[in-house]
Amino acid sequence: MAPTSTPQTPFGRVLTAMVTPFTADGALDLDGAQRLATHLVDAGNDGLVVNGTTGESPTTSDAEKAQLVRAVVDAVGDRAFVVAGAGTNDTRHSLELARAAQDAGAHGLLAVTPYYSKPPQEGLLRHFTAIADATELPVMLYDIPGRSGVPINTETMVRLAEHPRIVANKDAKGDLGRASWAIARSGLAWYSGDDMLNLPLLSVGAVGFVSVVGHVVTPELRSLLDAHLNGDVTKATEIHQKLLPVFTGMFRTQGVITTKAALALQGLPAGPLRLPLVELAPEETEQLRRDLAAGGVQL
Repeated sequence: MAPTSTPQTPFGRVLTAMVTPFTADGALDLDGAQRLATHLVDAGNDGLVVNGTTGESPTTSDAEKAQLVRAVVDAVGDRAFVVAGAGTNDTRHSLELARAAQDAGAHGLLAVTPYYSKPPQEGLLRHFTAIADATELPVMLYDIPGRSGVPINTETMVRLAEHPRIVANKDAKGDLGRASWAIARSGLAWYSGDDMLNLPLLSVGAVGFVSVVGHVVTPELRSLLDAHLNGDVTKATEIHQKLLPVFTGMFRTQGVITTKAALALQGLPAGPLRLPLVELAPEETEQLRRDLAAGGVQL
């Protein structure tokens, strides 16, 4: 039984884009995934995104993706939304992943802009519509032009919002002006997908976060959000500024790499990375330790 959603917050407010734990030999660690998911929900997450880029989705098989969804739903699906990444740059493959995620018990889908191919806006419209038509699950778009190569334009966002199952957008565009217009015109539930911009995006209408740093500072993100919702701008700003070293440290290099290192420092399930991602060098790990400590993270 999934948690209760509302049109304003269809997936809750604080979600972490979860890494995929692997065993020492590089196999999928389902026990570790369940333990990590439980830890994150206990820390205050309303939901988890699995099989996203932070979950190393480019290097996990379709079968592993379905197994991971099923395991995380079994662990926390009665307490948190489990949103499954289903976006690729192949629409047919994306539909297969969407249906498999639904069969595995996911509560929603995350659909990233097709990457590398750089389709026109009409291609994006048809791609996302096809995914939304493929299952009965609500869909969160994922707009990240820095990785995909193309943005979802505001006009396209407005048209996509007409679909009854396209209900939200994860914004990693880094453009507060465009976000303001798209929020106002589309009516989609807006989630910050860029931790450094969590507070600024709230100020223009975002309802919550899909976070990477949530792996280590979920309670602080919850406090920041609550302060903003309660109109305490000063407190929200203070929390934002306290977290600046964490925001910076977790993205000095590729985010999955630093996140798994941070989890290892805390004794939480993570495991190795799959190539082409590689572990931090010792001096990078020490820098990460300093960054996290400066942001108040207990190690």
